[in-house]
Amino acid sequence: MPYVLIIHEVADYCAWKSVFDAAAGIRRAAGEIAYQVLKYDTDPNRIVHFSQWRSLRAARDFFESQKLIEIRAKAGVKAPEFIYLDQMESGVLDGSY
Repeated sequence: MPYVLIIHEVADYCAWKSVFDAAAGIRRAAGEIAYQVLKYDTDPNRIVHFSQWRSLRAARDFFESQKLIEIRAKAGVKAPEFIYLDQMESGVLDGSY
């Protein structure tokens, strides 16, 4: 299963989240299947976007597109780091959380 981990700082979380939510349709059309948004516990403007994709090629094409560069600028994203991942294994250690 292909995943993308993006770590970036945003100028303002609420402004970023508004743009992120508005882009849900184009993310879905590009091949994003599911996502999680997390923040650093010490910095609410340091965001982690972890997402599952149909393929890493689809993810790369999307995240490296000119359209996404413009959307990131509008959202106030600073220096994103993209990590493209293939799942090797997963499991659940205790189902009683």
